[in-house]
Formats: sequence, C-alpha cells, structure tokens
Amino acid sequence: MGASGKILRLLVVCPSWLGDVVMATPALRLLRGALPGAFIGGLLRPGLDELLAGTDFFDEAHVARAQGIMGPKRVASRVRGRGYDTALLLTNSFSTALVTRLAFIPRRVGYDRDGRGLLLTDRIQPQRTARGTYAPVPMVEYYLRAARAALGDEHDANGADGSRRTRLELAVTPEQDAAAERVLRAGGIDGSRPLAVINPGANNQAKRWPAERFAQVAARLAQRGMSIAVNGSPAERELAAQIAGQARTLAPGAAVAELPALGITIGALKGVVRRAAVMLTNDTGPRHIAAAFGVPTVTLYGPTDPRWTTLPDDGTPRVDLVADPTLPAGELADDHPERCRIDRIEGDRVLAAVEKVLER
Repeated sequence: MGASGKILRLLVVCPSWLGDVVMATPALRLLRGALPGAFIGGLLRPGLDELLAGTDFFDEAHVARAQGIMGPKRVASRVRGRGYDTALLLTNSFSTALVTRLAFIPRRVGYDRDGRGLLLTDRIQPQRTARGTYAPVPMVEYYLRAARAALGDEHDANGADGSRRTRLELAVTPEQDAAAERVLRAGGIDGSRPLAVINPGANNQAKRWPAERFAQVAARLAQRGMSIAVNGSPAERELAAQIAGQARTLAPGAAVAELPALGITIGALKGVVRRAAVMLTNDTGPRHIAAAFGVPTVTLYGPTDPRWTTLPDDGTPRVDLVADPTLPAGELADDHPERCRIDRIEGDRVLAAVEKVLER
C-alpha cells in the first residue's frame, strides 16, 4: 500500500467455478469504481479468463491453477513480480491463501475458512446459523462483503454507483460473438426463430433434473416455434445428445442444436446465451451467464437451497422452482436431500414457468 495507506496494487483471487465468478462481478465492479488509479490484477483458473474477456475489471489476468504440492509456490512466483500490496481472496481454500502468502503480498483479506486464518492479515468471519453451520448468504452479497472489507474507508469515499454494484456483468468480444454465430449455424439455427437454451448438466449429479423431462419441455417449445440449443460441457456431450434426440423424436422437424458436439467454448457460449429468449437450467454456471445478459431464466433447484445463489432483482423475468415449496424457511434444502430431490419438480410446473417468463 502507498504511504497514505491507499491500495495501489490489488490482486483479486477469483472464485474457482464459472457461476461464482459471474456472481462476483458486482464486487469486481465495486473495486474498479472505488480504485480508479490502482493497478488491479486477477488470478483466474484456466478458461475463466475467457469468461471475463471484454470486461474492464482487471489490468492484468494471471491464468494459473495451484494444483499439487508445489502448485501454490509456482503460482506465487508468477504474481510476485507485480508487487501487489493487497490481495483479496474471493475463494475459501487454504491453497489460494498460501499463494498470496508465498507471493509476499503484505495485506491479505479473505474469509476465515478452511483453516487458513493464520495466512490472512484481515480475517472476515462468515455468517453462521444458530446451529453453527454456514448461513445461506447469497454469493453476490458474500463477495461484495469481502470487497467492502478490502476497501475499508475507500469504499465509503469512492464507492461506485450503487445500482451498478448489484448487477451481474459480462461482455462478448467480437471474436466470441462470431464463434457463437458459427456454432449455431452449424447446428441448423439461423436466427429466424426465437432461441431457447436448455442447460441440463451440473457438476453434481443430484442437481440434474431428469433428461427425459428436459426433452419434453424442449419439444413443447419447438412446437411453439422456437429453436433449441442444448448446452453442456464436453463431459456432458452424451447427455446433450440424448435430450436433443428425444426432442427431435417428440417434435419432428425441430431445429435442435447439440452445443457440446459443435465444440462450444465458454466464450462462444456467452454469445449463444445473449441471443436467447429464455434459458431452462439447473442451478449451475450458465444460469448466471444468462442473468448477466438479462436473459429470462427458469432455474430448477434440488437438493441445494436457492438462497445460496439468489440474484439481484434487475427486472429480468426469472422463476426459481424448488423441489419442495413447503419446506419451512428456517430449514435448508441441503439438509433434506430426499425431501428436496430435484426430480420432485413436475414437468407441468416447469413448462408453465417457462411460458410465464416468455409472456413477460
């Protein structure tokens, strides 16, 4: 930090998951607005730099992953030469805190979790329930709280406009937009009809709504004149193919593109999602990409609690469907995996929700 105690060179250690990085963008905007003269670097896992391409949050992106015993040391050596005076950890892991300590960054701000408190100079205590478990704080607010802790008095003096702090933000570069156009055309989608993006995957199998129900909704949307893009990671290629095949059987002649088979990338996915009229999705990263571009969404939750990923209300039509709407507010869905199984969400409820956001 400078002689005045101001942050001059800030390293932001970004979350590890795609959706979490998007939910951190209000915090990144707050930092950029509050520190107009500072050099801000971002430490990102490979691929997540593509997610933030086109934004102005960082002056430099360090793309690295601290894997293995020597991983933190290797990553630290890559950022040490930038002379950062402050590190803000938007991660919760011990290894990322160790990176900032080995990089000799004098001020290290983050949540006191994962046994890493001794590695931090500014410890933020996470909110807990009366039982001592972590409280279901929306991740957008979780990251904003960390950013405010790093800024301290600078937040009060130089904070960015409040309305911008609570908007998710992404951008699409011209190259990414052209890639999106190529992918869609290769899948038989020419932009002549409204586009629905179906996102049936999730890293946790328990968070996946049944594939045949996704296919049924996709077919109904195709029958009402929409083109369908079924998204997924490379590991979800078979799942996307299954849903697309079933949708074509139920709606012969439908334009249904399987994005994983067409080589979709994170950058191209942004361009595809930005073109969509609606997204039907499990609680996973692409849902937040849709939110950043103001695309109406229907999100299916189970068995995780929706309060972890509650998004700011920016006027975009959204419907969040939970497996058990009768669960008491004082209970976490995470603690009731059987009661809150995602397959308890009926197909008719989902189709009605999609039609509702399309009407709005």
